[in-house]
Amino acid sequence: MITFNYETAFKLDTENFLEYWIDSVVCSKGFEIGEINYIFCDDEYLHKLNVEFLDHDTLTDVISFDYTLGKLVSGDIYISVQRVKDNAKDFNSSFTDELHRVMIHGVLHYLGHKDKSKEEKEKMRSAENLALSKLIIS
Repeated sequence: MITFNYETAFKLDTENFLEYWIDSVVCSKGFEIGEINYIFCDDEYLHKLNVEFLDHDTLTDVISFDYTLGKLVSGDIYISVQRVKDNAKDFNSSFTDELHRVMIHGVLHYLGHKDKSKEEKEKMRSAENLALSKLIIS
């Protein structure tokens, strides 16, 4: 089950399509969906989590807490809508494209992708691009 939660005025208008897409990405990797919770928030909310749980005193666009057991993918993915908006401008991308990238980024961590080294970042970006190429919203 994938749920979308909002701690800000932002609201997705394509939840069903996104749920199907995320599920298809997970299944294509030989995993299945357990419980994935998306929590959309602002910079202040996510910064507080970053300091409290990760000891990072910085702004970030996404934090994912992984509860995956074996092939059952579960976790909480917190996304700062403010940071995604700013990053979209910085990366010359649309807000929607950047949001979808961040959403699948958290899930890819649950599937074993890392992004600490340059090589890992390149593999993560490739996996993001492949997943994004399969997103169809009508």
